[in-house]
Amino acid sequence: MEPGRAKKNGSGKAESQLRKGVLEYCVLGLLRTGPRYSVELLDDLSAVHVMTTGQGTIYPLLARLRREGLVHTDWQESPNGPPRRYYELTERGHAALEEFTTLWPHFRDAVDRFVTETPTTRPTPPGEPR
Repeated sequence: MEPGRAKKNGSGKAESQLRKGVLEYCVLGLLRTGPRYSVELLDDLSAVHVMTTGQGTIYPLLARLRREGLVHTDWQESPNGPPRRYYELTERGHAALEEFTTLWPHFRDAVDRFVTETPTTRPTPPGEPR
């Protein structure tokens, strides 16, 4: 791929970096309504094309969220096979999600400003060549 050109299928570097930056908070957001197991999380993320991710990403992410105390886990019997590990937000997880949801609109608006508005011309300070 040429530098500065996105792939036609939408899986370019920018999309990947954006996904990495927000995936944790998307998972926390999905857990805000109650416990879920990893396959449910993968399915819900995949319902929005740009958030599609795989097991090689979600399992390490969930393990990190557990280590950081943002989620706790509970094994529950499954009617279809082996027991499933369910993930649920902790108080710290709710606080982290609340912090993100407060910051996100400002961050999003700032990025939109930089990538969509015409840059203003800065006046040349006296003594500097034009």
